[in-house]
Amino acid sequence: MALQLTPVKKADRTAVDFSSGDTVRVWVKIPEKGKFRLQAFEGLVLARKHGTEIGATFTVRKVASGVGVERIFPLFSPMIDSIEVIKRSGARRSKLYYVREKAVRDIRKKMKSVRVVASDEADVPEVEAVAEKTEA
Repeated sequence: MALQLTPVKKADRTAVDFSSGDTVRVWVKIPEKGKFRLQAFEGLVLARKHGTEIGATFTVRKVASGVGVERIFPLFSPMIDSIEVIKRSGARRSKLYYVREKAVRDIRKKMKSVRVVASDEADVPEVEAVAEKTEA
């Protein structure tokens, strides 16, 4: 008789095929008043660690209200209801931690393109956006 330590079916979780760079939606069980509700956490997979062993984890990053949020999920956690792959991507690296600094740089660049201009009639400064030419 096999000893089952977790109510998660290991074969089902190892069958979910995703890697770094993919966009996934993780359905997490949230306990509320004696019941569980499902909440989705959708974002970019930055890293997947420890393969398919029992301690395997994966890191998901999303931007919520302009703030980057990262969560580390155990692959075989009973609190994860399901994992859906939304978009596949061909990443050249297995760990995409550089995305953190890249996002910060892009935000700083956008903030530099906004300048404050004082108006003559009122004491309240107006915000004027500077149009930049982008070449594609």
